[in-house]
Amino acid sequence: MATLEFYFDCSSPWTYLCFARVHEVIERTGAEVIWKPILVGGVFNVVNKEVYELRAKPNPIKGKYYVKDLQDWASFTGIKIGQPPVFPVKAVDPMRGAIVAQDEGKLVPYAWAMFEAYWGDLKDISQPEEIAKICEKVGIDPEMLLKRIKDQDIKDRLKQNTEEVIERGGFGSPTMFVNGESMFFGNDRLPLVEAALKGELPLKKAAARG
Repeated sequence: MATLEFYFDCSSPWTYLCFARVHEVIERTGAEVIWKPILVGGVFNVVNKEVYELRAKPNPIKGKYYVKDLQDWASFTGIKIGQPPVFPVKAVDPMRGAIVAQDEGKLVPYAWAMFEAYWGDLKDISQPEEIAKICEKVGIDPEMLLKRIKDQDIKDRLKQNTEEVIERGGFGSPTMFVNGESMFFGNDRLPLVEAALKGELPLKKAAARG
């Protein structure tokens, strides 16, 4: 059975697009999926600091196309992506919450609710009350989750996932690995991911950091 590792952070609209489409790929290929919540800001701080420069001084021509491209993809995918008033969002607590949700066997519905709340409903998902609403929506005890995200083991596991994707050559979200070796980055690489999972694409190992 082919395996797909999916490293993701809810604060990326392109990750939302990829997350919304990857489930069909998993179903078509019968792949085993391993979800890996990360903190993409932690990745940027180590290996992709130019992201902050581009945000501070965006190219106006590329910026106009970016807006169109994002909305084209949203229409194509059938989801709603707006412009959150809080961007980038401080995703530490919601992504720690994803680790807790994973322990509860509810990572996928929790992630769906996170993406929809932030990109669709334009909520500030860094706030405890918004995280609580997400929990209630997917049947997780809000009080339990908000307490557990302060536990050191939850913090450590999110940090470990983040450091892991960096060491494996990742530089953003979503980052995917097929059969533990071939790395793919970004929403638009899903056709390649599917081909690799089906054995139709030679697996090439990305250079690890170092």
